[in-house]
Amino acid sequence: MTDNRPSWDEYFMSIAHLVKRRATCPRKSVGAVLVKDKQMISSGYNGAPRGHKHCTEVGCELVNNHCMRVVHGEQNSIAQAAARGISTEGSTMYVTTYPCNICLKIAINAGIKELVYDEDYPDPVVVKILQESNVKFRKFEGKKI
Repeated sequence: MTDNRPSWDEYFMSIAHLVKRRATCPRKSVGAVLVKDKQMISSGYNGAPRGHKHCTEVGCELVNNHCMRVVHGEQNSIAQAAARGISTEGSTMYVTTYPCNICLKIAINAGIKELVYDEDYPDPVVVKILQESNVKFRKFEGKKI
């Protein structure tokens, strides 16, 4: 009998891709899932801060080609865990897109030990930050579910 179940990476990355469908910024949809001991502890997608109008309602507020209205999916997943008193120390983050340098720095300070990304969106600043950190960083290699 063969095991047709997805790998843990495939399982959690597929959840991150489902989460990104909740994104409310039409410019970029990103989903992130935080996992500890093979259990999902939090998720987040890019959208306006709690209680604020979303880009889909009032449009994007662009400064230097970045939307100022949006909290990134990675940031939201960490914030959701913090709001519920859940430690992210030693967790793994699955994110649908290569993180920006701010999200990476927040992940480092949140104690995330590993970051798995799917879609390339390289940033040379991220590479430099990673060289000085102990965060394991890798591209998702599994099959899309």
